[in-house]
Amino acid sequence: MMNKPKRLILKPGKEESLNRFHPWIFSGAIQKMENQPQEGDLVEVYNAEGRYMAVGHYQPDSIAVRILSFAPAVIDESFWTERIREACTFRMSIGLLNANSNVCRLVHGEGDNLPGLIIDLYGRTAVMQAHSAGMHHARKQIAVALQNVLRENIQSVYYKSENTLPFKAGLAAEDGFLTGEEAEKTAMENGLKFIIDLQKGQKTGFFIDQRDNRFLLESYSRNRTVLNLFCYTGGFSVYAMRGGAQLVHSVDSSSRAITIARSNMDMNFPDDTRHEAFAEDAFRFLANAGSTYDLIILDPPAFAKRRDVLRNALQGYRKLNATALAKIKRGGILFTFSCSQAVTRENFRLSVFSAAAQAGRRVRIIHQLSQPADHPVNIYHPEGEYLKGLVLHVE
Repeated sequence: MMNKPKRLILKPGKEESLNRFHPWIFSGAIQKMENQPQEGDLVEVYNAEGRYMAVGHYQPDSIAVRILSFAPAVIDESFWTERIREACTFRMSIGLLNANSNVCRLVHGEGDNLPGLIIDLYGRTAVMQAHSAGMHHARKQIAVALQNVLRENIQSVYYKSENTLPFKAGLAAEDGFLTGEEAEKTAMENGLKFIIDLQKGQKTGFFIDQRDNRFLLESYSRNRTVLNLFCYTGGFSVYAMRGGAQLVHSVDSSSRAITIARSNMDMNFPDDTRHEAFAEDAFRFLANAGSTYDLIILDPPAFAKRRDVLRNALQGYRKLNATALAKIKRGGILFTFSCSQAVTRENFRLSVFSAAAQAGRRVRIIHQLSQPADHPVNIYHPEGEYLKGLVLHVE
């Protein structure tokens, strides 16, 4: 005898967000649950009148369901294959993979109608991250789907979710290969080579989301003295070097990241003495720096991963930017970012405005930046716009 499908019934009127295709259902919208769904289970969602609304992954949290389909669907290998094919076709259509670049985000969660799933492509290695128990349970089917779509263009799928899954789920996930045994150790972005720190690096091993912003920075770098704070493995620094900077200083608290940053420089600019890297606290380094730099990059880790710490985060952005604006040379350029999803574009801009006033500098916005096209924002899910950036001219 087949088990009945697990079902969620919404409270009256709580289907309105689904009618607008928002891909989340919050726990407060649920009236009752049938057949005791467990974390990661597939559930069908019905409104209070019994009308089918969607199917998705359940989790006992504030976001109770992440929607996979608003139409009746069987979530199997064919489903995953079709969704990944759609994501891949989109990226190929806008020329993201070419002779100069073999790095891109292949699946970006809600932006590709696959909430809770991230897949980055480095050459012929796909790195998969699950942010929900449901995606964790489906990881092997998804790996097969990747092979179905990419075929000879993929040789391995590496699963990197130990630190991204809900810790209360008790999934005991381990990072490792789902298919293949070897991963790409380096990748190419806009003709520059970078080491991919697969096992121990942040995110999936590299910050793909800053690709377009790094390319923009290159055009501002000629004859400038550059300070790259929170540099990680030196992405912005490498672009600044190619742009013709006089000197580039890279700063990160992680000695491992700094070691890789130096290696990235050696790969791209061997025996070039313009670059120096420092394994130091970025706040302390900036506070002790003189007015040496006329191009500064501030790309800190997320200050606010939750809304309840938003106030402190905004104060942190204000303090950091005020210090940089006070230090930068007259006529300098500041690239400043927030990758905190809880911080809106307006929040961030106001923090930087307050910093400029505190520093007493005249400042003009010359670019407003976001995440690149392979990190698309679902128009029905504005929360997906997590990366905000400003390029400022400081008089």
